[in-house]
Amino acid sequence: MADMTPPAEGLSADVETLSFEQARDELVRVVAELEQGAPTLEQSLALWTRGEQLAARCEEWLLGAKRRLDEARATRADDA
Repeated sequence: MADMTPPAEGLSADVETLSFEQARDELVRVVAELEQGAPTLEQSLALWTRGEQLAARCEEWLLGAKRRLDEARATRADDA
């Protein structure tokens, strides 16, 4: 298993580059692995932390999409 220990703060650099779909797919994999039970507590904690980072990345994408939709609606309302 690759070392999944995240940096002390913020998202790790590789998470910041993931698309929504990539982050979501990896999050699904992490959750499945956690549900199966990692061999050690340390691995479980690393997976949990990675999952938190991935969930934050997905939320970032979703909030950005919502913001764009709100702006488009506002523009459309101004044009009407």
